[in-house]
Amino acid sequence: MVFSWAKGDTEFFFPDWSGGYGLLSYSLSLRLVFLLSTFVEWLSHARLVKPGVKNVTAGILQVAMYAVRTAAAYLAMLAVMSFDGGVLLSVVCGHSLGFLIFGSQMFGKYKVEDYQDQSDLPPLNY
Repeated sequence: MVFSWAKGDTEFFFPDWSGGYGLLSYSLSLRLVFLLSTFVEWLSHARLVKPGVKNVTAGILQVAMYAVRTAAAYLAMLAVMSFDGGVLLSVVCGHSLGFLIFGSQMFGKYKVEDYQDQSDLPPLNY
């Protein structure tokens, strides 16, 4: 199997959902995959559990966030397995932009020494 570029008939997730309906459909599909991978990065660096929340509630929220993040990450990986170069670039750019906005030190949000304590979930490992 090899990557193809701008083939236009790539199947995404479901047999009936493909980029074969034209350039607009393919472009919308790439944007959706881009947003999906950006969402994975946001969820990886989100701080949704507020201080003072009961342990049981916090644990349930963390499990729910973990399940959603894992499902979204696997969907992004499944899209890349379509072997379309545009999809690969879209996923990589989405993860990169998401990390730049939500996880990097570029906007002065984090300091190097307290970086690991800023999210509710452990780092994403594929």
